Amino acid sequence: MDKHVIVEGVGGSRELLLGNEAAVRGALEAGIGVAASYPGTPSSEIGDVLSTIAGAAGVYFEYSANEKVALEVAAAAAACGVRSFTFMKHVGLNVAADSFMTTAYIGTKAGFVILTADDPSTHSSQNEQDNRYYARLAGVPLVEPSNPQEVKDFMVASFDISEQLGMPVLFRTTTRISHMRADVVFGDRRPAVAKGEFVKDAKAYVPVPANSLRMHVQLLARMDEARRLSETSGLTRVVDIGQQPTIGIVTAGSAFNYVMDALEQMGASARILKLGFTYPLPLDRIREFAGTVEQLLVVEELEPLMEQEIKADFLSHRIATPVLGKEDLQISRAHELNVDIVTKCLGRHFGIAVTDAAAATVKAWPSPLPLRPPVLCAGCPHRGTYMAVRRAIRELALPEPIFASDIGCYTLGISAPFSAADYLLSMGSSIGIAAGFDVAQDRRVFAFIGDSTFFHAGLSPLASAVHNKHRMVVTILDNRTTAMTGHQSNPSMLTGAAGEPAPAISIEAVVKAMGASFVRTINPYRVEDATAAYREAIQADGVAIIVAKQICSLLLDRAKRAKGVWQTFRVDAERCTGCLTCIHEAACPAMYVAQGHAVINQDLCDGCSVCSQVCPEHVIEVKR
Repeated sequence: MDKHVIVEGVGGSRELLLGNEAAVRGALEAGIGVAASYPGTPSSEIGDVLSTIAGAAGVYFEYSANEKVALEVAAAAAACGVRSFTFMKHVGLNVAADSFMTTAYIGTKAGFVILTADDPSTHSSQNEQDNRYYARLAGVPLVEPSNPQEVKDFMVASFDISEQLGMPVLFRTTTRISHMRADVVFGDRRPAVAKGEFVKDAKAYVPVPANSLRMHVQLLARMDEARRLSETSGLTRVVDIGQQPTIGIVTAGSAFNYVMDALEQMGASARILKLGFTYPLPLDRIREFAGTVEQLLVVEELEPLMEQEIKADFLSHRIATPVLGKEDLQISRAHELNVDIVTKCLGRHFGIAVTDAAAATVKAWPSPLPLRPPVLCAGCPHRGTYMAVRRAIRELALPEPIFASDIGCYTLGISAPFSAADYLLSMGSSIGIAAGFDVAQDRRVFAFIGDSTFFHAGLSPLASAVHNKHRMVVTILDNRTTAMTGHQSNPSMLTGAAGEPAPAISIEAVVKAMGASFVRTINPYRVEDATAAYREAIQADGVAIIVAKQICSLLLDRAKRAKGVWQTFRVDAERCTGCLTCIHEAACPAMYVAQGHAVINQDLCDGCSVCSQVCPEHVIEVKR
């Protein structure tokens, strides 16, 4: 699909959109003037679209150094009267939380929406936290759509809610909503206003203690108004399924879709209160709804937040309608829901025998399928880096060191034969982790961090490590892009969010300015040179920095194809001794073993040459 359709489509037109694409259209229809983000799956496509169409839409968009900066950019623009939008994956809100909590106190002059893309079942994340807690913690309204049409429509409504209440709105999607594709009917676009005016008012915008005490009271009053607004919100509706239902179901987001499919599969009847404005909960409306049914079931993904609040409210109001939730329906608090899970749970409660019709028509596979764990791409420069690290360790007869890893493609160094990931917490945590291991035990410590991640959250721990005289080898894997989330820009690159020229910040200059005792730049495709650099780094005192600089193989392949220049490597089968050193050291997905010899899949090989450099018999060569 041409992304510019999202800008140019007129009211009443229809397009097949991802949930993330619908979020962009909704923000444009709401008239945003400023948007900022740090890329993170499952929200990445929002930035991918905005980076392409922002200029045509009259919107300022940037990839900020991290989510906290992105939120601050949007919050300041909203304080100038410009409708502003920031978006991030769920763990990104942890990074932004310090400023996010205070935006609730300060409020906003123009509409300000913060999208959190949660990731139940950790499809691409280190945890599956439920960010509905953040709405309750900060005291901000929460909106949750269930499909791409609602993503667009609710986004427009969220900006209106934000301005009506004078406070930011948290907009929660999940992986299944972000990546669902559906027909979306466009509305009219409100003209974008990218410039406003900031009116100074220290009492309103500077939360020193005297002001913040008053701001908290004002926040509580705004949340009371938000609760009244949620009671009448058009984002919430009742759906009746079947004839004369006696069971009511309160649900929202993805869970609503599963409930609808489950009821259809079972042929069961129920009344559904489908919530869209989910915090503050419309408790008056829920009590009224409960009066029309004999039982109330609460179906929600991850934590039983709505269930607990509804049970507490019913208890205080002496509502006799039973409320059944996670424990009663045997719905797990872990992992995302799906139609099968919800059908089985509701089937048990409704007393309906549920058979898996699909499974009955599918023959069992005669043998278990092999596991296919994620691996570094063929030609990935990180492979050469990890090979050099392991070679240097062997050559120096170093006792097995500790490897602190980080968030990015290079986390895949956890797999054999590299086995170079022992501890991981969050974006930018590897250097701080390495500092802790340095003081608490005696083995050598290595930290790995990407170029984008270094600018995201690696600067502060590096400053701390240098200042506190820690000893470690830090590898900054500079593949010239933010690779894992889709090749977005970062401060080390010569281009900005839309591909426009931008000043690049030299990683080497930064780490030298911070006082690193040893700094070397390597090309990880040159394994011997890289190994020699690591031998030096391991023996250096203080913080030793290796900058492994080589463009991401996917971008390199794209450039080669554009130029019509391509080469691959092959194994000379007649001279191959079957030692399989190349297989055991490189672990490249383009290589496999056949009849005891290494073979290179020509469709996967991208000619990085790393395998040829480790072959002791020199029988891997360019295919002419």
